[in-house]
Amino acid sequence: MALFTDDSPAPHGARRRRPSIGWMALLLALVAGVILGIMPAPYVIEKPGPVYNTLGSATDENDVETALITIPDETVYPTEGTLDLLTVSLLGNRENRPSWLSVVRAWFDPSEAVLPIDQVFPANVSTEQRDARASADMINSQQDAIAAALTHLGYDYPTTVSVVSLPDGSPAEGVIEPEDQISAVNGTPVANVAELRAALQTNGAETAASLDIVRGGVAETVEVTPIDNDGTIVAGVNVSVAYDFPIEVQIQLDKVGGPSAGLMFALGIIDKLTPGELQGGENVAGTGTIDQSGAVGPIGGIQQKLYGAVENDATWFLAPADNCDEVTGNIPDGLTVFSVATLDEALTALDAIKSGADTSDLPSCPAG
Repeated sequence: MALFTDDSPAPHGARRRRPSIGWMALLLALVAGVILGIMPAPYVIEKPGPVYNTLGSATDENDVETALITIPDETVYPTEGTLDLLTVSLLGNRENRPSWLSVVRAWFDPSEAVLPIDQVFPANVSTEQRDARASADMINSQQDAIAAALTHLGYDYPTTVSVVSLPDGSPAEGVIEPEDQISAVNGTPVANVAELRAALQTNGAETAASLDIVRGGVAETVEVTPIDNDGTIVAGVNVSVAYDFPIEVQIQLDKVGGPSAGLMFALGIIDKLTPGELQGGENVAGTGTIDQSGAVGPIGGIQQKLYGAVENDATWFLAPADNCDEVTGNIPDGLTVFSVATLDEALTALDAIKSGADTSDLPSCPAG
């Protein structure tokens, strides 16, 4: 009886079947690849987007190179290095979804994120509506950045808190109207959203609050009973803040939406209005919302922005403290990330970078 070894010829029938099985497997793989390549997936992909140096310039909608921050009537000092703001690019929307092949590839790329399409593009919101909201957020963030910078530099200026709209079921319905200006709560003046929230928190829920308002140029006092909304006391009004700045600050950045550039714009304004370089001419990137008081808030797409910073040669990164849990474990090599909750903390970090001081004691997002 003959025994087959590893190098023995296979039976004649087996030799005939193997090629056909191999070709079928190859054909199935090709078909699967084609399907994955063209079949849309219910996801969108976040990637690192363009990076803009707030101390530099960018091309506007007319392809003209324009400074991001211009302060025409004030003494502006020379700057060096970068204070980069980061953006995130989205691949896909409801009308044009990415393929499964693109989604699978993004899953294995640490610089990209795969998100359910409903999370980014809610079914009841069109792409045009989403883009319009993002543009409005960018405009508001620019005004908040100017306010934060000028407040830090000691400028005084009046502000107006105006009602934009009332959500459904608002306790202020029938009492407060859009375009009303709120000047005080229980006799305490409110000049911004933070002060309004603090005054309402002090008042408490289910207790009538006295609101001083201006409607059509006429001052009056009304009463609203705030409610508790998941631990936050609210009067049921959506408001915006208008600032009457004592100097003109122009910010030019087209085709970028969202509020996350606030911190870096504020730092850029301060750098231009003060002698020397805030960061000693180093390449620093960062992100975060900001309000008039200088409070820094969390943003989306932090992991993609970390990689965008490294790709543009930044070695230091300012991250909102509330984003630290997403940062830890996702920091690219060569990047040191500081955790900042306020504009003052960001300036402290930049001063340490400038002086070459030991930064180990500063709040940071650990590498993991």
